[in-house]
Amino acid sequence: MGHVFIGIGLLWYALGVEAKATKETYMYKDNEERVREQEQHSVWVERNCYEFLYGLLAALDSCLDRRLVVTFLGLVLVVIMHRHRNHGLLLSELGGYLKPAYQAPAGTKRISRLLHSPRWSAEMIETYLWTQAEARVESLVAAGEQVLVVWDESVIEKPESLHLEGLCAVRSSKAKRLKRIKPGFFNPPGGRPICVPGYHWLQVLVMGMEGPLSVAKMRWWTTRGEKAEEKREVEREILAEVACRWGCRAMHIWDRGFAGNPWLTLAYVHAVRFVMRWPKHYRLVDADGQERKAWEITRGKRSWEHRLLWDARRRCKRKVGIVAVSVADREHGQPLWLVVARPGQGREPWYLLTSEPILSPQDAWHIVLAYARRWNVEMSLRFDKCELAFESPRLRQWETQMRLLLIATLAHAFLLSLLSFDSLVRWLLRNCCHRTGKWSLKVKAPLYRLRSALSRLWLSHPPPLLLRLSSG
Repeated sequence: MGHVFIGIGLLWYALGVEAKATKETYMYKDNEERVREQEQHSVWVERNCYEFLYGLLAALDSCLDRRLVVTFLGLVLVVIMHRHRNHGLLLSELGGYLKPAYQAPAGTKRISRLLHSPRWSAEMIETYLWTQAEARVESLVAAGEQVLVVWDESVIEKPESLHLEGLCAVRSSKAKRLKRIKPGFFNPPGGRPICVPGYHWLQVLVMGMEGPLSVAKMRWWTTRGEKAEEKREVEREILAEVACRWGCRAMHIWDRGFAGNPWLTLAYVHAVRFVMRWPKHYRLVDADGQERKAWEITRGKRSWEHRLLWDARRRCKRKVGIVAVSVADREHGQPLWLVVARPGQGREPWYLLTSEPILSPQDAWHIVLAYARRWNVEMSLRFDKCELAFESPRLRQWETQMRLLLIATLAHAFLLSLLSFDSLVRWLLRNCCHRTGKWSLKVKAPLYRLRSALSRLWLSHPPPLLLRLSSG
């Protein structure tokens, strides 16, 4: 009887060993398939980046050595891969991705040769960004959608730099944030705004009422030294170029920093459609011909309608009322409309001055929703500073700095273009940057996670171009 139990035990053991071996074989096959799938996606994304930059690479190939053109494409890939808030655009850090660790100085030297080459200029990248934005405008017009051109200003702060070319005094937004009163903390430092060395920055984006956006213009300027420029002159130049390219097909979205008669005059001269956030204490001419402050013109007027609108900044829905009145500006007397969005008690209303005729509540809601899209440019500036480390370069020459910042802008524009590939984005987020939080699952434009996923994918499965550069 004991022999029977021993035989059964040996049989169970043999079956268990066979089952374990079979399971390990299946796991091995699954791993092989997973690795093959990741390698295919790595190659596909690299090829997509090549196609996105093809026109610019062809232009560079006509004036640069082929090796520098390959380095240019590799640098865009490396900017996406290297994620560091303080060292994101340091040449010594980026060079370590083009070459193995023991050959990092060689990779740094290749990038330095590209950035210092006198045979190309930053204007080539700016022209290519305009081309991409024009393609976006044409697609929106063909689809019958509203084209929005969103403007916003910012600064690049270099508080610990003194010898970089073109540094000027800029107001520190970081210091302003640190001085805000927070719940439970008191006595923040007061006084006048804090100024630090840095550069002025203007960003122009093209987008529709929904969907992804495109970078049309990145411009940095200084108010000191040989390359000094006036703020309004730079903005006037860009407005003239936008008006020449797109005319009345686009509607411009401006914040309160652009409010005032000088900018309204430029808008009339170039005959552009616009929506402008108007400060409530700035004066306008009402329907009776009297000059009054904006908040006084709509005081006591009932809201036409109410809707629940999504507050992208605080991530909640708010009951918003609207009302619109016919007004005119004081200097030229041009007919305009003032649309007021009232988000409820305790929240400051939006006073939106627009050249669009408001004939119904639907027209007024269209203006409010168009201005709400301006939050995307705020998030874009935050992404550039925090994720792409636009404040980290340590290059002395002005032209070299502009080249590196515009190359990082190309990386940003490429990431934005990937958002239109829904299946690819879902695969990357699921397999290379998994998150379990509710906010991460429901976010509409996961650009931070998309870059993190691409960085992990390319670090584990380098694309063919980087393999070629590291071995060459």
